[in-house]
Amino acid sequence: MIDLPKSTIACMILILAFSVNAANAQEPLRLSRFTESIQIDGLSDEPEWQGIDPLPMVMYKPTYKGELTERTEIRIAYDEDYFYCSARCYDTDPSGVRVNSLYRDRSSKDDKFGIILDTFNDKESALSFWTTPAGVRGDLAVFNDGKSDNKHWDTYWDVATIQNEEGWFLEMRIPFSSLSFQDENGKVVMGVIAYRDIARKNERVVFPDLSPERGIDTPSRAHPIVLDQVYSQKPVYFTPYAVGGLEQTPALNDSRTAYRLESELARNAGLDIKYNVTSNLTLDTTINPDFAQAEADDEQVDLSRFSLFFPEKRQFFQERSGIFSFNFIDRTRLFHSRRIGIRDDEQIPIIGGARLVGRIGEWDLGFLDMQTARKEDIPRENFGALRLRRQVLNPYSYAGIMLTNRIDEEGNYNYAYGLDGIFRLFGKEYLTLKWGQTFDDEVIQKQRSNFLDTAMFLVELTRRTDVGFDYEIAAARRGENFLPGLGYTKRDDFTYLRWGARYDWLMGKGTSIRQVSPLQFAGFIVLRNEEGSVESAQLDYDIDLVWKSGASVSVDFQMDYEDLTKDEDFPKDTVVPAGSYTTFEAKGGYDMPGKKLFRTDFNWSFGGFYDGWRLELSAKPTWNVSRHLEMSSEYEVNVIRFPERSQGFNAHLVRLRTRAALNTQVSLNAFVQYNSANDRFSTNIRFRYNFREGSDLWLVYNENLNTYREDEIPRKLLTRGRTVLLKYTYTFGI
Repeated sequence: MIDLPKSTIACMILILAFSVNAANAQEPLRLSRFTESIQIDGLSDEPEWQGIDPLPMVMYKPTYKGELTERTEIRIAYDEDYFYCSARCYDTDPSGVRVNSLYRDRSSKDDKFGIILDTFNDKESALSFWTTPAGVRGDLAVFNDGKSDNKHWDTYWDVATIQNEEGWFLEMRIPFSSLSFQDENGKVVMGVIAYRDIARKNERVVFPDLSPERGIDTPSRAHPIVLDQVYSQKPVYFTPYAVGGLEQTPALNDSRTAYRLESELARNAGLDIKYNVTSNLTLDTTINPDFAQAEADDEQVDLSRFSLFFPEKRQFFQERSGIFSFNFIDRTRLFHSRRIGIRDDEQIPIIGGARLVGRIGEWDLGFLDMQTARKEDIPRENFGALRLRRQVLNPYSYAGIMLTNRIDEEGNYNYAYGLDGIFRLFGKEYLTLKWGQTFDDEVIQKQRSNFLDTAMFLVELTRRTDVGFDYEIAAARRGENFLPGLGYTKRDDFTYLRWGARYDWLMGKGTSIRQVSPLQFAGFIVLRNEEGSVESAQLDYDIDLVWKSGASVSVDFQMDYEDLTKDEDFPKDTVVPAGSYTTFEAKGGYDMPGKKLFRTDFNWSFGGFYDGWRLELSAKPTWNVSRHLEMSSEYEVNVIRFPERSQGFNAHLVRLRTRAALNTQVSLNAFVQYNSANDRFSTNIRFRYNFREGSDLWLVYNENLNTYREDEIPRKLLTRGRTVLLKYTYTFGI
């Protein structure tokens, strides 16, 4: 039995012995405050702009601290309502400025300017805003100091750009009501990172001076800025919606001899309300939410023994979603919002809910409560999550707690709690500790309440850097009855050990190579808790090479071990018998430079697959026909054979995406997929007219087809179902 008090004391001694108070030594930049109104036209020619000194820029790539090839002037300021940023991106060859897309949140190797704001100055999370010469807007939320992000997050802000014979110029205006922050009697301290990308040169310049040892979206390296006399604003935004259309679903006739297509009119309405309780705390409520405009999931070929993982794409769950992150290892997590309103790919109506995110004092807070409706034999359920987290020991370390619940109307329940900490020990070394435990009514009724069997823990030691020596050591254990009802798990009842080490060289001037990574070793082993036998293991050696042009090549050698306790089914009636298998595989890939209008990424692998072999080939071509049209596709084929058993199959996966945009407000996204492994052909077409931020007209068409209908009695229809929906949302504030 584990002596928890001694373990806790020992852990704290270790942390205190190695922790340092690494307070940000950078001198804060006190921003200029505008007293006159600023016209957002991209020119930044008002006298107040000219009175501000530009930020000193440093080349980040292709050569760190190399000579800047183009002049860049970035200025930042604020007034009582907005944060402002202007950039003069001069270019000696203005015809070379790249604009490949007009699509919202889409940077297709364009020239780009961006600003990253650590609004809480917590050196862990940030909000990123970027634009292109065409005025395309993109925003995302960064958390875990850049190790994770949420590209589906959106908020309200404005930008204007202009191109001329000198280059391209822009002005950004971000309302303070869109930025959660903490003020002390009107004084606000944030962190800022600004950058410019010159696509044709694969060049990036940044402020402050950030070495390429890590990516630029690392809040811990942001430069502190100070704003005075900025106070909480409390607008209320209302977003009602209405949706209508047609749904068609195949169904058997009364005699169950044939399928017919049943049609039903779809109509719905709902309301979202956003209220800034304080400058650093936002309440979102929703009544009868609808997610018709959410992009379809990417089809996947499942060649493993585990359930597939799909990311969250529904907008309501996006804002500051990083605060709800509680991930262990191998994608196991305590909270996964896709468990709300989705069961076995079936949509369950959500009656309503609320989310409160932000900060109270020293604590980051995330609260979520959602209620679903009954659907046929699926009972009503209530889902809840509470997350608290704060800095401890030094500005780069955190500790927190998470609670979740899932309760249905029939009295079934699942509760979970988690304790976690990320501690910066010294330099770039970080220690991560996580513990979670669940309480499920079925487990309790069966009197399976062993303490460790209902828990999972993770211990991880890492060095955070992309240059020089980097390593990772991790150990995790999941008990048999650790069942997070609001989370996601992949394996059952296991102990997981993972390790890795690498060394990267960053090349200097006089060479076309930017980075060389010839020494990358990694591996893991998974043990069954019941008898300690090995379930899975892997050893991996990888070589990477990156050119200053942006091209890259990789070669990977891998050994795998799998022990199957039962036969495993694969597509096309292929069965792998129980047994132990050791296989070897070689992999490789090549990515073309992003500056090309037509570019393709290639990947391949060949080697053993259980008692047979597998060849995988994939290509991802992208063609920017013009700024109004981008066409991209992905083709992947897996050729799998088991010669001794005369079995095998080919699995083809095709994805075709067409992004068309008349301008930054009118766009069309057509997404067509084919997966031969499950005989599925799907189409997702979304037309959007964005009147202004928060107000949209959507026309959405979805259809799934059966590509194999032979030997079916009764014979299935070609269509698995189709919908055509028209949705209108309108946002207004008071």
